[in-house]
Amino acid sequence: MFVPCDRGGGSASSDFKGFTLLMPAVSVGNVGQLAIDLVISTLDMTKVGYFYTDCLVPMVGNNPYATGEENSLELSINAEVYSLPSKKLVVLQIRSPFIKNKYRPFCQTLLSWVKSSKCARVVLLSSSHAYQRDDEQLLGTPLRYLLTPDLEKAVGGLIKELNWKEMEKVAAYPGINDTEKVLHIPGGGITKMLFTESCSEGVQMAVLLKFCSEGDNIPDAFALVNYLNEWLQLIKSEVNTSSQWKIPSSWRLLFGSGLPPALF
Repeated sequence: MFVPCDRGGGSASSDFKGFTLLMPAVSVGNVGQLAIDLVISTLDMTKVGYFYTDCLVPMVGNNPYATGEENSLELSINAEVYSLPSKKLVVLQIRSPFIKNKYRPFCQTLLSWVKSSKCARVVLLSSSHAYQRDDEQLLGTPLRYLLTPDLEKAVGGLIKELNWKEMEKVAAYPGINDTEKVLHIPGGGITKMLFTESCSEGVQMAVLLKFCSEGDNIPDAFALVNYLNEWLQLIKSEVNTSSQWKIPSSWRLLFGSGLPPALF
């Protein structure tokens, strides 16, 4: 559930009527979470609350978007909500993995919040194992999208103008019955379940994902956030480049702090 935080003595609003909710799936390479970091940091979004749930591993840490000593000691937890009213954008950042068998309760709680907060649509940033692609998925761009039927009616024409490639369905029983096709997103975490539940409940949702492998996934995050920007135009850009996104201060420690100089 959403818990607003106090800012300047006042409580943050929990009414996001007409807003787009942007969030990551905890998926291979943490690509969605890294892309969300870029959005929050670049747009200088304000933290307005927390998403309280027992479905995520508990964690606490310093402010990942610190710009100086004055805000570096602020604490961050596993699921926080940021808002930018000028762009009708609300972001849920997830920073820890899911607890086993907690996917479905989380999806149900999240969609309940989406409806009660009156969000217009949800955009889920995700990723999938590159090595598990079938022959068709090996062709062209590694970026894919999915739209629920309700969102397809609203933005289907625009998406077609972008010439994006829809996520292909694959054979349910390869080599035995290739005619029966299913949606398969290996390494995608909650992606498939949340998308399926959104279809059933009439929630407008888009999934944007990238095929990738574990490793240094910063380039994948830039590719995914540029892909998102083609549609939502979060930042003005004639040509999407990595230099236009602001890297958060926490990324300096993404691969550790290095070897102590005293060793040399």
